[in-house]
Amino acid sequence: MTDIDAPVPTTMRQLRSLVTPDGTLELSIALVATPVPAEHEVLVRVEAAPINPSDLGLLLAMADLDQATSSGTPDQPVVTAPIPPKVFAGLSARVGESMPVGNEGCGIVVAAGSNPDAQALLGKRVAMAGGATYAEYRNVATFMCMVLPDDATPQQGASCFVNPLTALGMVETMRMEGHTALVHTAAASNLGQMLNRICVADGVPLVNIVRRPEQVAILRGQGAVHVVDTSSPTFTADLTAALVATGATIAFDATGGGTLAGDILTCMEAAINATATTYNRYGSDVHKQVYIYGGLDRSPTTLTRTFGMAWGIGGFLLTPFLGKIGLEGMIRLRERVVSELTTTFASTYTDEVSLSGALDLQAIRTYARQATGQKYLIRP
Repeated sequence: MTDIDAPVPTTMRQLRSLVTPDGTLELSIALVATPVPAEHEVLVRVEAAPINPSDLGLLLAMADLDQATSSGTPDQPVVTAPIPPKVFAGLSARVGESMPVGNEGCGIVVAAGSNPDAQALLGKRVAMAGGATYAEYRNVATFMCMVLPDDATPQQGASCFVNPLTALGMVETMRMEGHTALVHTAAASNLGQMLNRICVADGVPLVNIVRRPEQVAILRGQGAVHVVDTSSPTFTADLTAALVATGATIAFDATGGGTLAGDILTCMEAAINATATTYNRYGSDVHKQVYIYGGLDRSPTTLTRTFGMAWGIGGFLLTPFLGKIGLEGMIRLRERVVSELTTTFASTYTDEVSLSGALDLQAIRTYARQATGQKYLIRP
């Protein structure tokens, strides 16, 4: 019996995240109806779905995991944790709504709508995006599927969308906005290592910012030229020197809080002024830009304005970026991801868990730390 010959059950298991009216996070596995594909849709039997940092906001709702408790059964666990009042105040729109989780994943198309573009995917292993991938099945529009090579494994296909397209989007944004080099923080992450490989292959100068000496070694071993460590007493001087060498004037920051975004702008200004021939009391007229795309540091973003007047700070998300480049641009980037699936865009995982295993308290506390080398893969 082939993958698509196996009968599709009428119900399926799906991981859900609920915020209750009393300010409690509740994680559970619900039994829901298996969806039926519409004309331009396919039904994918999910084989693997990564737990990305971008999934954690919806999944965990910034609850206090130190106070999390587990009940239920091994197959149907229920995890609860209190949500701090300041956080809960910003979650009113989702209170009482049990929400499916998971931005992307990989699996086999087992049913398809009547349209030829859907029928053509039957039996294919595809990567997919669109949410609700922490489940046994996922119904998805055909344009949100990426057909994988015949020899691709579920592990290789699970992370084809979020990290690869975000990393490519950073380089594309750099070019679109007229910059010639870039800076990236938390650079030893899976995404950071992808970005480094892209920049090495494309000849784009990149300044990698990491938090520990061993992370410097990881990136140096992958061909990175400029790697600076925030824990080093010479960090500011090292960063400025790297910015002088590269001319980078755009940065993508995964930390969000603290002083790092402002430190980068300050060092950019210092690097620009290192070669300036005239003094300007308003600072250089070279625009310096930091995009915040993550929240590893949940403290306020602190800026000490020592970088002139030509600067900007904004947010960066994948979906709005894809809207800017349009369908043709998205297809171009996706084709590159598929062609370099096992090289440039390879992801590594430290643990594979089932749906119920993803709700193990120790597992939750581990992947919630978003530590380098602690990436989880759900295998429904």
